[in-house]
Amino acid sequence: MSGQSITDRIAAAQHSMTGSAISKAVCKATTHEVSGPKKKHLDYLIHCTNEMNVNIPQLADTLFERTANSSWVVVFKALITTHHLMMYGNERFIQYLASRNTLFNLNNFLDKGALQGYDMSTFIRRYSRYLNEKAMSYRLVAVDFTKMKRGIDGVMRTMNTEKLIKTLPIIQNQLDALLDFQANPNELTNGVINSAFMLLFKDSIRLFAAYNEGVINLLEKYFDMKKNQCKDALDIYKKFLYRMTKLSEFLKVAEQVGIDQGDIPDLSQAPSSLLEALEQHLASLEGKKTKELNADTRASTLSSAVSSLSSTGMSFSRMDEKEKQQALEEEQARLQALKVTHLILSNHRRSDQPLQQTTAAMTVDFDAVFGNNGAPSNNGPQPYFLIIEKNSSFCRPEMQWSQPGEKKLTGGQNWQNKTMSTTQWSPAPMAPAPMAFPMTTPQVPVYGMVPPQMGQMGGVPVMAPQPMMYNQPVLRPTNPFAPMPGAQVTYTENIS
Repeated sequence: MSGQSITDRIAAAQHSMTGSAISKAVCKATTHEVSGPKKKHLDYLIHCTNEMNVNIPQLADTLFERTANSSWVVVFKALITTHHLMMYGNERFIQYLASRNTLFNLNNFLDKGALQGYDMSTFIRRYSRYLNEKAMSYRLVAVDFTKMKRGIDGVMRTMNTEKLIKTLPIIQNQLDALLDFQANPNELTNGVINSAFMLLFKDSIRLFAAYNEGVINLLEKYFDMKKNQCKDALDIYKKFLYRMTKLSEFLKVAEQVGIDQGDIPDLSQAPSSLLEALEQHLASLEGKKTKELNADTRASTLSSAVSSLSSTGMSFSRMDEKEKQQALEEEQARLQALKVTHLILSNHRRSDQPLQQTTAAMTVDFDAVFGNNGAPSNNGPQPYFLIIEKNSSFCRPEMQWSQPGEKKLTGGQNWQNKTMSTTQWSPAPMAPAPMAFPMTTPQVPVYGMVPPQMGQMGGVPVMAPQPMMYNQPVLRPTNPFAPMPGAQVTYTENIS
């Protein structure tokens, strides 16, 4: 299946008629076309999350409704769109998702009617569980781990011991749900699942970076912890080593499906001697007889482990910087395109020649035109309807109106019908005046009535019968203010 289905087109048309731009954008982003959601629709929805007058619950509910579709393509793309808004949209979007008691309930989803339905349904169930876990993590800690501040003075590096031991298991659960996607290169066979995998890849980098910094902080505090805290910290560190191995397998898949090797960070594990030192320290606190390392050896082992994990963190930071640079370049390209559009419209405004008629929609930067208070700007390009008002020929370019002060003869002996392109319009009676008759005539002929015969009526001579001729046409002239087909402004006129 490729291209938009008839259902997609009908749904988009219905949203256009109802004026719901958000619903239309969601419909366009989640069509039956077997490809990832288009960037222009995702960018529009991201913009909507930043607008204070946009109803975020309505936007989210529209996405949830699309996940009730029977097609794996529509459901998968609805999940991808939701994930994209959680990553790049305004924070109040993920806040609303976290406030809901239920999110995606797709554990039993199965599309039996499509060729790839069985395989893709498996990944839809896994993907929805990750998005649920991502929203739950935000609900528990009120922060998105993929967006928190990192570095020496970052959130995870400066967190106290008690809070750190409670926070790291939450990161573990979210990372487990992500790595449970378990797609091998042979299963990434279409643009839809590839789009989901790319978002998961980016989340995995940022999520593990926060996880890594939390473990560094945990190790630096370990030898000063109480017995129970050391026990929990040791368990966290063992799970961290296991998840680092699983992440390396996930990154190998990313490399095999075409992600640039330079975009994949290097994972440096701490030396195994550190784990032995941690276990020996806990055993000594529990009163077990064991050979504990001396202070110098323990400090050296800890320093080596922290250095290895820190190098991994720096590798993640380089990834962030590269992505930020790409985003900056894209933003500069959009601004340059906007400047070109602004320049074209400004040239049209200054030109003495009338704009040519077109039925295509014109793109106008209304923010630049109106500013913040809604008043037209004198510096920016004129709005579309003002351009039409100034250039009346836009609606009917073949007509030309005479300038004020000019007087043209209409009617009489000098009037003659001309072509439409040279017609000069000025005030004229809408109907011709009747021919003159003697004031003493007791019966005035009505329009179209001819006296039956010559004779005397009341002693007053009557004019001989002759055809009624008028020097002006009877039909009302063409209305110059009537709308042209395809015009984007409708004029209303009362004709008596």
